[in-house]
Amino acid sequence: MLDRRTFLISAAATLLSANEALAFHRGSSHRKKKKQSSTRRGTRPQQPFNLDAKYEPQRIVYGGGIYPAGSIVIDPENRFLYFIEDAETATRFGVGVDRAGLSIRGTAYVKRKSKWPSWTPTPNMIRNEPRYARYAGGMRGGVGNPLGARALYLYRGNQDTLYRIHGTNQPRSIGQAMSSGCIRMLNAHAEVLYEKVSVPALVVILTPA
Repeated sequence: MLDRRTFLISAAATLLSANEALAFHRGSSHRKKKKQSSTRRGTRPQQPFNLDAKYEPQRIVYGGGIYPAGSIVIDPENRFLYFIEDAETATRFGVGVDRAGLSIRGTAYVKRKSKWPSWTPTPNMIRNEPRYARYAGGMRGGVGNPLGARALYLYRGNQDTLYRIHGTNQPRSIGQAMSSGCIRMLNAHAEVLYEKVSVPALVVILTPA
């Protein structure tokens, strides 16, 4: 079992300024008309999404030297992902994690990366969510795809674990435990991580204390 106490964090200044890439802009007459129409029907208009500041990317100091530079460490309990920059610092991202018991723990490796990936639900996902059955043959990549803008594929040996670190079209899931096992990031943050990660990269998913 990995010792979470080795990963105590002291906050440092934010060095990254990853702007939210998801657009919730107001102002066009077309959108105003849609908003008025929704109000007349009695539905609540969509509110702008504001990410909790603690989940924005931050360059932090950690008591480390444990994992090599280029590794990823995921703390599901606290909803953080750390990209290890060097022996003294890491970049921390807020993530959405799995509902209890649905994800892997321990170590894996990123052995493949994809931009705007396609998505195919697993048989387990279809059993748990029958509405996914219509995508059994796969869904093309795009803004409506659950894997979002980028995906990192986790392997153990040559075996695909079927778990991913990926973007999401559900930004409100960041900081929540509601996925089917994968690790979700805002699309803008997933794009930043994608550029940082080299294949293969060690991934450590911590076990809750």
